[in-house]
Amino acid sequence: MYMCLCKGITESEVRAAGRAGIVMANQLKTKFDLKCHGCCGRCAKNIHEFVEVAAQGAATSCPR
Repeated sequence: MYMCLCKGITESEVRAAGRAGIVMANQLKTKFDLKCHGCCGRCAKNIHEFVEVAAQGAATSCPR
């Protein structure tokens, strides 16, 4: 499922970011360049959804 149509960011990409340890709102905004101009800004307003999905990805990551 797409979480951001403007950037083409999928739920699986956000989960993968979570598995990589990127789970904080500011980290996700930087990783996916959600602060940019030229997109609708909906994803930045709903960053809590990105955080939830990333946290789920982090919780399912395999220990090394």
